[in-house]
Amino acid sequence: MAQDVLVIGAGIVGISTAIHLLRRGRSVLLIDKNEPGKETSFGNAGIIQREGVRPHAFPRDLATLMQVGLHLSTAARYDPLALPRFAPALLRYWWESSPNHYSHVVKSYAPLIGRSIEEHADLIAASGAEDLIVKKGWFLIFRTDHALKEEAAKAKSDLELYGINHRVVDGAEFAQIEPDLKEKLAGAIHWTDPWTVRDPGALVAKYFELYKSMGGQFLAGEAKGLEQDGEGWSTSVSGTRHKAREAVITLGPWAPEVLDPLGYRLPLFVKRGYHMHYGAQGDAKLNNWMIDAEVGYCLAPMEKGIRLTTGAEFALRDAAPTPIQLGRAERTARALFPLGERLDPHPWKGARPCTPDMMPIIGPAPRHRGLWVGIGHAHHGFTLGPATGHLLAQTMTGEKPAIDITPFAMDRFVGTYSGRG
Repeated sequence: MAQDVLVIGAGIVGISTAIHLLRRGRSVLLIDKNEPGKETSFGNAGIIQREGVRPHAFPRDLATLMQVGLHLSTAARYDPLALPRFAPALLRYWWESSPNHYSHVVKSYAPLIGRSIEEHADLIAASGAEDLIVKKGWFLIFRTDHALKEEAAKAKSDLELYGINHRVVDGAEFAQIEPDLKEKLAGAIHWTDPWTVRDPGALVAKYFELYKSMGGQFLAGEAKGLEQDGEGWSTSVSGTRHKAREAVITLGPWAPEVLDPLGYRLPLFVKRGYHMHYGAQGDAKLNNWMIDAEVGYCLAPMEKGIRLTTGAEFALRDAAPTPIQLGRAERTARALFPLGERLDPHPWKGARPCTPDMMPIIGPAPRHRGLWVGIGHAHHGFTLGPATGHLLAQTMTGEKPAIDITPFAMDRFVGTYSGRG
């Protein structure tokens, strides 16, 4: 075998997996048709969300459902033509979001998210990326006292159960923290544990440079026809087959293109999102990352300008862009903060890979020896990439993983894939 491991997909999950495998003495060939870290890993809000023990649940209250259904929501919208394709997964997503099921999801998810800062810290230090990191948390802002009080109660519970640190900031104090805001707010939850990143794409690029400096190999091109080949695995890239003893699929929303032919038809779907960078009017300055909780967008002061990121768009992965949410969010954001001109020639669009139970798939493929997956991280791919990569490498090399990865096993979807292979 030319390599010990093929890692197919060079986003933050794939690069992190490859680094941790190299640390354990495995030779690795990392494959991607695009420049590493330029897809889903590139277009996020740049928050390492240590506080994110509660993954995004499907809304169950009638008011929110009506807003989304009538296309009145900024936080979420859908393409009606895509719903037939999504319907089975969305139905299970709704079911898993019931209070009883969701409480079990949070308990399983919390240990994974709990590793996010320390795993990033490891790679940040090793790659020399400290200049990209801000360690002062972020703010979840609220326009009404009622919504702020509700979130404060949840935050208190998360502190008691999971050690998530925070403080409640009233409107007067927040006006001092962000003096250039144009509107008065009820207040905010200041999540103090998370770190933020001035340029997420640059951080992933730093991790990739670390991988190469350790002797890791990269091949640009689309991996086609992954198949078992004797005692290992092989795939074709630009007409040449490449072999290894094991293969890891870290392709995010493109994973079905490799897994479906092997008989693993998982109930994956995508939530698309958009971002745009802006200048600021005059001497206005945005000091902190903040998410407008009751509207559904994020403003982040990044190296390339103030980045506005949108909520979730339920649409087919490769459908034409429909940046309606971006336009709505921009109008609201301009009323809140004196945004200047758009700095990008067009909105960036990406696709978050999601599972119906809101948890990623991490571990071995149940019907093929030597095949591993790290996919389905939804809104937390950037946050969880290094943790997932470490857990995969530990499991693949016979170490006891740092946390129990049983809740993230692929075979929890046993009823949703066929038995070929």
